[in-house]
Amino acid sequence: MARAENKESAGPTTRLVADMARRLRARKGWTQEQLGDRIGFTASAVSAMETCAQPASDEMLVQLEAALGDGLGLFEQAREYVRLDKYPAQFKNYALLEQKSLGLHLYATLVVHGLFQTEEYARALIGGGYPPLPEHRVEELVEARLARRALFEREPVALIELILEESVLRRTIGGEEVMHGQMRYLAECGRRRNVTLQVLPQDCGLSGEHAGAYGEMNLVETPEHDHLVYLEIHDESLLIKAPAKVSTYAQRYAKIRAQALGPRESLDLIERLAGDRQ
Repeated sequence: MARAENKESAGPTTRLVADMARRLRARKGWTQEQLGDRIGFTASAVSAMETCAQPASDEMLVQLEAALGDGLGLFEQAREYVRLDKYPAQFKNYALLEQKSLGLHLYATLVVHGLFQTEEYARALIGGGYPPLPEHRVEELVEARLARRALFEREPVALIELILEESVLRRTIGGEEVMHGQMRYLAECGRRRNVTLQVLPQDCGLSGEHAGAYGEMNLVETPEHDHLVYLEIHDESLLIKAPAKVSTYAQRYAKIRAQALGPRESLDLIERLAGDRQ
């Protein structure tokens, strides 16, 4: 259920969409109930959107464009930025970089990287976090996380590389069924021509070397061919732009890649864990 405090914390795009919808609805002489009938939502859902108690969902924005947009594309254009409003504060700047990136080199150590999560895995992970979140906030974050998948289909194509610690694949989140679905989705992603998926085996440190011991990282190449590093831990984030520091992270990532299983071996392992291969 929408919470009153959302009205105070709503982002600027959420407020702009609410104001546009309210003004355009009034211009047409429709009540909230009449607008709701046209877009397939209840009057209370329309009210929650207009008062910023509940940001418009992606589906609602599509329907608002059809009912109120008059061909201008305003609500359609707002979809990306409303999603940004829903992200945690520390993630918003990176989310824009991710969606516009030419290339991503990702290393995940604890859970499947958010860009590669299934809906069920994301819901179990977000809903099971601490402090506990209200159900409507969990759903907002799940929807926003899944929307990031648009990067896989974007033109121009983004080249994406993900290295996962083997322990991530063996750590059960949400139950066996959820994990089987997650493994199958990872395998599906790994077969994409613009995606390289590798697994860093649990025994990679037997020789005394473990380049990934410092933790996970995201390396980003921007449309301007700048190279950045994004780090996040315990709801805090750091965006690194200094070329010398970025170079150090890139070299470390290259070493992690060298210690990981090859793409074919990694895909074989993921398919075995998914139960699709003996």
